[in-house]
Amino acid sequence: MRKYKLFLLCLTIGLFTLGGVANVALGQKSPKDKFTFPPLSPIVMPDIEKVELKNGMQLLLVEDQQYPTIDLRAMIGVGSIYEPADKIGLAAITGTVLRTGGTEKMTGDEIDQVVETLGATIETSVGQGSGYVNVSVLKEDIDKGLEILADLLMHPAFRQEKIDLAKIEQRAFISRRNDNIWSITNREFNALIYGKTHPYARYPEYATIDAISRDDLVAFYQKYFHPNNIVFAAWGDFKTAALKKKLETAFAKWQPAKIDFPPKPNVDYQYQYTMNFVSKPDVNQTHILMGHIGTMLNNPDYPALTVMNQILSYERMRKVLRTQEGLTYAPWGYFGAEYDHPGVFNCGTQTKSASTVYALRLMLREVKRMTQQEVTDEELARAKDSYLNGFVFNFDSKAKVINRLMTYAYYDYPMDFIEQTKNGVEKVTKAEVLRVAKKYLQPDKLQILVVGNQAAFDEPLSCLGEMKEIDIKIPQL
Repeated sequence: MRKYKLFLLCLTIGLFTLGGVANVALGQKSPKDKFTFPPLSPIVMPDIEKVELKNGMQLLLVEDQQYPTIDLRAMIGVGSIYEPADKIGLAAITGTVLRTGGTEKMTGDEIDQVVETLGATIETSVGQGSGYVNVSVLKEDIDKGLEILADLLMHPAFRQEKIDLAKIEQRAFISRRNDNIWSITNREFNALIYGKTHPYARYPEYATIDAISRDDLVAFYQKYFHPNNIVFAAWGDFKTAALKKKLETAFAKWQPAKIDFPPKPNVDYQYQYTMNFVSKPDVNQTHILMGHIGTMLNNPDYPALTVMNQILSYERMRKVLRTQEGLTYAPWGYFGAEYDHPGVFNCGTQTKSASTVYALRLMLREVKRMTQQEVTDEELARAKDSYLNGFVFNFDSKAKVINRLMTYAYYDYPMDFIEQTKNGVEKVTKAEVLRVAKKYLQPDKLQILVVGNQAAFDEPLSCLGEMKEIDIKIPQL
């Protein structure tokens, strides 16, 4: 037996030795060796045909014969920012019933049957700043798909029974909105930054849903749904000239109109330090968000802010909160930037209740430290590499490319905006990171939101400043 064990030991040592020799022979590198990588391959943009129809509708057409399908997407200049304050939810219900309510020729249920037969999809929605109609069909069914899309855009019926159903769904969303701690945290933090009644942060209540009538939907539609207020994109297995002709025919009778847009909501942010708390006694982990107003995407400093945020959130906070202290799994951060208004800067985490205030102190320290000294060469390199190595995934499908270009056209951004941002990131220096951190971060004027079980906290939140408790009770009728 002893000889057998000795044989196994010698065999194992021999295999390891041979493996080491093999590694040397094959040129395999040790993890301690420095790796060098060639430059990333250039990204090839698809050919995009840009056309404007006589009625003012803008078209973006991209041929893609990889699959025998055609996707159509209309982006409409409408959104919940334009709905009356006493009828919050009007935009969302309009977007839903645009599809479910059918058209003057077909009910929504009849459209469902056609779509199911074709194996297609037809969807509509209206969000905060834009509305959408999406159609995806096999290329041989493009005529039927385009016919239904055009009919929905030009002749929606807004049938009352579907409006009633959409209102029931909205009430159900309201009744469940405090079930999820993530949705509570994000909703209430937006309300802190913009103001609870501001169009960028407000949300529907039972009373605002009940106040919405069919006449409101029709008026909302009639005001904003016009061809000169639409950017339309198509990508898939088609010939550009042929599809362009089909689109011209489908929308030939739809006339443009002058739209009296209300002014975009003004964001008048006042920097201030606040400590806010939402009681959620049924959880054992605390959700923390801290931040203030962000910026706009067309800010020349946006590339540097992107790198700065990457270092703060993923180099600094993750290293301290997760690696060194073991308080959390994944801290995060986002220097929010929107196309037409300032976004929200926030950094956050979730941690066990008993480490809430300790985690808060560490986060506050890291935000402040970001404004006091230059980052290291290694931090800068990793942050830029993280952005640049993931850049290619902005182009891994034609859908991503065309939807991004639609958005640029909608907000009047240059078509190469994403490339401009990438070029800016490549040029960011340590000095620039410190400059934008000092300019944009306000570590002494952060708004802090804590959602959790206060009885289990390690220290009272009041030790970090006067605390305001936010009431999230849902108003009843």
